[in-house]
Amino acid sequence: MTDDVKARGNLRPKAQAQTITSLTVTLLFWASAFAGIRVGLESYSPGALILLRFLIASIALIIYACIVRLRLPALRDIPAFLLLGFIGIAVYQAGLTFGEQSVSAGTASFLVASVPCFTALFARAFLKERLSIWGWAGIVISFLGVAVISFSNSSGFSFTPGSLLVLLASFSECIYFIFQKNYLKKYSSLELSAYTIWTATFFMLVFAPQLIQELPHASLQSTVAIFYMAIFPAAIANATWAITLSALPAAIATSFLNIIPILSLLIAWVWLREVPTVGELLGGLVIILGVLLVTMRGKQRQRKQALPLLDQDEVVQSV
Repeated sequence: MTDDVKARGNLRPKAQAQTITSLTVTLLFWASAFAGIRVGLESYSPGALILLRFLIASIALIIYACIVRLRLPALRDIPAFLLLGFIGIAVYQAGLTFGEQSVSAGTASFLVASVPCFTALFARAFLKERLSIWGWAGIVISFLGVAVISFSNSSGFSFTPGSLLVLLASFSECIYFIFQKNYLKKYSSLELSAYTIWTATFFMLVFAPQLIQELPHASLQSTVAIFYMAIFPAAIANATWAITLSALPAAIATSFLNIIPILSLLIAWVWLREVPTVGELLGGLVIILGVLLVTMRGKQRQRKQALPLLDQDEVVQSV
């Protein structure tokens, strides 16, 4: 018995190190995707970029599925996965990538960070989740931050189309979070990621003519950036996220996602030499403040169930 306790004690630091490593890798990979998109856009149109990225990710997931013998989804669930793949990945990636033609990587990451606030509103409307006064305050504060970013640019205050597209991406991802909830009770996060990535790639095939035309003339740097985004933020990060969620409660693990915009800002500064304006930085910090209020203080005390983004055992991202 003593030996068993000692063995567990010896394994504990290793397990903690694995959790910290998997969480760090996940955050860095997801944060780097925003800068990677900007690099890819130097040679590819947005449609060609997302198709190439998810073709590669789909192939990688097919290889993985064959190795681990990933189970096939139930036939009755396929229409739902088609819808989830379209809304949660195809629309999200299109909005984000088209938006980043005129929005910096750091700004895009801050706008996407508003997803929990959209999710809370949808949960209130469709799932009858109750928000505390802190939750409503967090939503208002976060949307004020979105307004500051959306109207802030070098020429003064005007709403930019790029900001609108990134907000559309955020809106689609919140719908994805709400409606993936029931399927996370039946499937693991990796299974759900694979099914939705495959179905999203099917819808992205509409951009195949552009990809065929642009691929031979694209720079090596842009193509490598897309390969990186396909393998690391899209595929490997979901695996490391699953490892993190197996060791930490979902509420704790998802709270670390608020760090992603800060990491994205730093990565974009180092990689792309993008320097945010004062308005963008201020708006981003206001968004994070609002999101923290929603995720940490947003639920009613008398209810045990948290907001959908945090009460799940697993959360699937589509960065």
